[in-house]
Amino acid sequence: MQFLDKVYGAAKERQARVVFPEAEDARVAQAMVRLKAEGLCVPLGLGEVSEAQVGVLVAARGMKEAMARRLLAKPLYRAASMVAAGEADAMVAGADSPTRRVIEAASMAIGPAEGVATASSFFVMLFADGREMVFADCAVNVAPSVNELADIARASAASAKALLGRAEVAMLSFSTGTSGTGESVERVRKAAELAGFTGPVQADAALNAAIAKRKGLGGGRANVLIFPSLDAGNIAYKLCQELGGVQALGPFLQGFARPVCDLSRGASIDDIVSAAAVSAAMS
Repeated sequence: MQFLDKVYGAAKERQARVVFPEAEDARVAQAMVRLKAEGLCVPLGLGEVSEAQVGVLVAARGMKEAMARRLLAKPLYRAASMVAAGEADAMVAGADSPTRRVIEAASMAIGPAEGVATASSFFVMLFADGREMVFADCAVNVAPSVNELADIARASAASAKALLGRAEVAMLSFSTGTSGTGESVERVRKAAELAGFTGPVQADAALNAAIAKRKGLGGGRANVLIFPSLDAGNIAYKLCQELGGVQALGPFLQGFARPVCDLSRGASIDDIVSAAAVSAAMS
């Protein structure tokens, strides 16, 4: 079964309530109609400000009620607060908002997932040979620290388990094991030790069991690749797209207590439908 077929099936079964703070955008409005018609989720526009939403911001951030109400006048904050208050299960935004604003609202209202302090992103990469992989972080963190890289790995493992059913994580570098040195290698090594995953490891050893064995590793069947920098991650996923004909779905945000999706501002109606279905399946 193809990845999107599995995701759509899970979304139809879960019937998650997905809030769209940019429902006035024509693309989003049409996607919401399709999502409802195809039974992929229960699409929601912004409701009225509720006492539960106010309570979330007051309790979570210790802000005064007047400040909370001012924030809730902003669509992204109201949508995120609807999720945090249990009035929605997931949020899909970004069609008309920059990534940093989506992250700010989700961080303020929804907060981080347990054991994770860093918001990040991932792509689901669908290869012609049937392989399905998670690449991270390819869109948010430019030069992650040791702790941030460990957070990205933990969040990516959770995303892969939710969407792909398994997570074998490889934290990539230009060096495998102790064969090389340098600031980036040491950063990946420390992050891998902190998160409890394989690394540093070169991409071929992460993906090819025979090469992994020659380099003194087990595994070689990674389906989650963690890149040491945004440069590496963004370049890798775009090369896969352009040279390998790989389908890249995303970026999806991760590291939050509830699902949050950040759309590209150039997203098509089909993109929005797929993104909402993935968010619904993860809820």
